[in-house]
Amino acid sequence: MKMARVPDFLASLWADLHDPAILWQAGMLALCLGVAWLAARQLRAAMRLRLAESAGGEGAAPSRPLRFVGGGFERLLFPLLALVAVFVGRLVLARFHHASLLDAALPLLTAFAVIRALVYLLRHVFSSSGALVAGERWVALLAWLVVALHFTGFLPEVAATLDGVRFSAGRHPVSLLLVLQAGVSIALTLLVSLWVSALIESRLMAAESVDMSLRVVLGRVAKALLIVLALLVSLSSVGIDLTVLSVFGGALGVGLGLGLQRIASNYFAGFIILLDRSIRIGDVVTVDKYNGAVTQINTRYTVLKASDGTEAIVPNEMLVNSPVSNLSLTTRENRLAISVTVGYDSDLELVSRALLEAAAAHARVLKTPAPAVLLKGFASDGLEMELGFWIHDPEQGSSNVRSDLNFAVWRAFRAGGISIPFPQRDVHIARGASG
Repeated sequence: MKMARVPDFLASLWADLHDPAILWQAGMLALCLGVAWLAARQLRAAMRLRLAESAGGEGAAPSRPLRFVGGGFERLLFPLLALVAVFVGRLVLARFHHASLLDAALPLLTAFAVIRALVYLLRHVFSSSGALVAGERWVALLAWLVVALHFTGFLPEVAATLDGVRFSAGRHPVSLLLVLQAGVSIALTLLVSLWVSALIESRLMAAESVDMSLRVVLGRVAKALLIVLALLVSLSSVGIDLTVLSVFGGALGVGLGLGLQRIASNYFAGFIILLDRSIRIGDVVTVDKYNGAVTQINTRYTVLKASDGTEAIVPNEMLVNSPVSNLSLTTRENRLAISVTVGYDSDLELVSRALLEAAAAHARVLKTPAPAVLLKGFASDGLEMELGFWIHDPEQGSSNVRSDLNFAVWRAFRAGGISIPFPQRDVHIARGASG
C-alpha cells in the first residue's frame, strides 16, 4: 500500500495550531457545542414534560407524544444539534478566517451522530439483550474505524485495495468492496424498515376500532413488504443487477413446491385465519384433542392455553382443514349444566329452589338468560335433575364453575334434608352344610 496522503484539512489544522488565531476557532467550537448542549437540555425537558402530561390524563386517550423519546433518542439530540451548530459556525467563521479546527470536528460529530442513531434504531428494533450490547459495540467500532481511516488519509487506499479483490458470481464480476457496501447498505435499510414497521404496528395496535386479527395481519404484511423493499433498494443502490435474483427465486419456488409444502401451507393458513376472522385472540376453541383460549396467532402456528395452564402449539393448517368448535365466535355466552339425582320421595319444588339459589349466588352465572332446572328422567335410583346456566367468560374455564355449584348444591341439600340416593347392594354369604 502506498503512503497515505494526509488530508488537506488536517494539514491546514496543523498549520493553524501555530497561529494565535486558532483561539477564534476554539472559541467558536466551544460556543457551538455550548449552544447545542443547552438546546438539547431544553428539548429533553420539554419532551419529558409532554410525555408526563400525556400519560397523566385520566379517562382520556393520551395525545400523540413523542413515543420514542426513551431508549436513546435523548442521547441523539446533542450530537445532531452540535453537528448543525458547528456546520453553521464554520460557515460564519470561514468568511473571516480559516476554520480547520471546525473542519476536523465535523467528521467526528458526524460519526458520533451516526453511532447514536444506529444504536437508537437497534434498541427499538430488537429487544434488550447481550447480543444487542455486542451489536452496539460493533457499530461504534466500525464507525470510529472509518473516521480514523479518513483522518489518517488511508480510507481511499483501503477502498481501492478492497475494490481490487474481485471474483465472479455467475457472469457478474463482484469486488470485495461491493460486497461490504452491499452488506452495510442492507443492514442500514433493514434497520430503517424494521423501525418503520414497528411504528406502523404500534399505530395499528392502538386503533381499537379495527378488529384485532385485521390489525395483526396488516402489521405483518407491512413488515414483509418493507423488508422486501429494503432489500431491493439496498441491492440496487450498490449497483447489483436485480435480475440475478431470478435464479434464487426459481430455486425458492422449487423448494417450496417440493420440500416446504406443509410449511408454506401453514403460512398461508395463518393469513387466512387472520383475514376471515373465524378464530381470534381470546376465543376458546377445540380442535382435535386440543382445547383452550387462543393466546397467539402466528404465521405458522396458533397457541392454545388450556385451563390447567398447558399451552398447545397447533399448526394453522389443522385449524383450516379440521372442524373447530369455537365457544365465542358470535357470542361469548355459553351454556353449562350440572346433574344430580334425588330420591323419589323428595319435594321437587324444594329441590328446584335450592338449585336456582345456588346458581344465583355464583358471581360468574348470568342473570340473563336465567338459570333453569329440568327434570331429565326417571332413573332406577331416583329422579334425574339438571341445572342449566350461562356464563360469559369461557376463557376462565368451566370445570371450576361446575365444582362450585356442586358444592353449593350439596350444602343446600344437606340443610334441606334432601337425600341423594346411591346404589346399595346386599351381599348374602351362603354357608355350606356342616358335615
